[in-house]
Amino acid sequence: MTITLNHTIVPCFNKVESAKSYCRLFGFEYIGEFSRFIVVRVNDTLCLDFDSRENFESHHYAFKVSEQEFDEIFERLQSENVHYGSGPSEVDDMKINHNYGGRGVYFYDQNRHLLEILTADYEMPAQ
Repeated sequence: MTITLNHTIVPCFNKVESAKSYCRLFGFEYIGEFSRFIVVRVNDTLCLDFDSRENFESHHYAFKVSEQEFDEIFERLQSENVHYGSGPSEVDDMKINHNYGGRGVYFYDQNRHLLEILTADYEMPAQ
């Protein structure tokens, strides 16, 4: 069996608002309340469990998407006037990167988590 990531906790200020925002931007499925979390289904194997907290460190979440999904998500980002950028240090340059023959963009969510969508995997140097 291939090991897959099943779920991860996304700390946030407001779990319901954050979960709904991810569903709206990414097209994820809103599952709802489970224990103290609000669960969002990303795909067949991964869920995000949103958890409200007063204090937390920001995280980076990168999502590989198809070219069509990239276009759809990017259009939603633009329609919501979300600032975006071509890299983790250029989060607001309003440019898309074309790394490794694909497209990618970075942006912050309402909790200051750095989100990334990309269409091509990083190419790692041979060892």
